[in-house]
Amino acid sequence: MKYEGIIIRPPSEAYSLLLQVTVGCSHNRCTFCPTYKAVKFRIKSPEEIDEDIREARRYPQVERVFLCDGDALIIPQDRLVAILSRLRENLPGLKRVGLYGNAKSILRKTGEELAALRELGLGIVYLGVESGNREVLRDIKKGVTYEQMVEAGRRVKDAGLDLSVTVILGVGGRERSAAHALDTARILTEIDPDYVGALTLMLVPGTPLYAEYVAGKFILPDTFGFLDELGIMIANSSFTDCFFTSNHASNYLPIRARLPEDREKTVALIQKVIGSANPNLLRPEYARAL
Repeated sequence: MKYEGIIIRPPSEAYSLLLQVTVGCSHNRCTFCPTYKAVKFRIKSPEEIDEDIREARRYPQVERVFLCDGDALIIPQDRLVAILSRLRENLPGLKRVGLYGNAKSILRKTGEELAALRELGLGIVYLGVESGNREVLRDIKKGVTYEQMVEAGRRVKDAGLDLSVTVILGVGGRERSAAHALDTARILTEIDPDYVGALTLMLVPGTPLYAEYVAGKFILPDTFGFLDELGIMIANSSFTDCFFTSNHASNYLPIRARLPEDREKTVALIQKVIGSANPNLLRPEYARAL
């Protein structure tokens, strides 16, 4: 496999073959994200992609493939169809393909186009929601409105694809902490994803949000404030059937819950940890990572 720049993937794709079909992120404006700032977005050529697919034929039983980088769904439909078709032809044991999609790239695809991708093996789309608060979405420069985010999420679901969304604890800062948590619970309820991954904000030097923090314009919640947001989100969200986690390396308290059935005991656990004010119950700072 030939990779350019930083390669990232969701935790659930740890055992997937990583096939880089784009370099960077088509949006690349989020104020908290440092990942692709050093690279110019491009879609790899069919020849580059096909070379890697041919190489993958030599690997033992490949059951899952994740299409990198930050927004592979932005690839025009005919080219994405060709990539998925080539994967099916060359990897007979392939069971699922996953990729990142932002709201704008999802909305560029019709429901029929998404369903066609599902028929060719696309099984899951990962969407960074980050927040349901309109002001926060504007300030972190997600580039879409609350309503567009909901429409994108529902379009993926209606096409029969699994949807995994991420939200970020603390991204509203201390001032908007409660509003961010409540509004994020509301947008999660409206989207009703299959999976939710809650990450905890880590400020990275060189990003616009870090500059705001240094200037005193953005104040982080304290450690237990992050957990308070997590509890609010879980307590106020309503799902059909969702696996909710906060087990990313950035999180202070690992949570794995099937919602709605695990809601009460999960919220009770979070409240117990907050009430204890015991930092020994949390992941230490030195162990946290992006």
